[in-house]
Amino acid sequence: MTKKKIVALTGAGISAESGFSTFRGAGGLWGRYPVEQVATPEGWAADPDLVTDFYNGLRSQLDEAEPNAGHRILAELESDFDVTVVTQNVDDLHERAGSTDVIHLHGELRDVCSSAAPNDARYRRRLAPGEVVEHGQLSGDGSLERPFIVWFGEAVPMLEVAAEAAARADVFLIVGTSLNVYPAAGLIGYVPAGAEVMLVDPNPVRVPSTRRVEVIAEPASRGMEVVRERLRAVMG
Repeated sequence: MTKKKIVALTGAGISAESGFSTFRGAGGLWGRYPVEQVATPEGWAADPDLVTDFYNGLRSQLDEAEPNAGHRILAELESDFDVTVVTQNVDDLHERAGSTDVIHLHGELRDVCSSAAPNDARYRRRLAPGEVVEHGQLSGDGSLERPFIVWFGEAVPMLEVAAEAAARADVFLIVGTSLNVYPAAGLIGYVPAGAEVMLVDPNPVRVPSTRRVEVIAEPASRGMEVVRERLRAVMG
């Protein structure tokens, strides 16, 4: 029997429970670093050393973080469902929890790439845990090595892949995201009309759609426990 398709769109809320700083919200990184300084091509051009140090610091923080129950439950659902995770997060917590099909919309923190051609896979490499990028470090094409992050003002190369996944969903989960960031927030528009949509977030979220959405007003870990029980009931 063909497994039902779950597509989960995840955001900062699921990583916050793992102690990994979110960019938005109370204590978020944007409060300490202006977005223009560390997450735009212009910020990189103005001070690549500052940007390099910022992402080295984030990687160090990520080394200390561990997947939480929200990540683990999503991974465990693969035993009964065909699961694709579409994440706005740049951490690797989904993969470390065991998820095998993860689409990173905004890049991956552990990867670095060419600053001249960020999406050229030939010059992309993964950093080992604890490894830092030195000031002035060059990519294989001779340009400065930069974080493999989709910065504000840049295209989202994985968006089409994510939209194709959303269009095949039987169940669409929205976990820990405010749905304020486009184009990711628009993915709900690709979900088939007959699919079930569930949203897990302790805070009110304005869904950019008129479709029916089941809201589970809980943090990611507890909310995913509820989702798992609902899905078991449907399967049973």
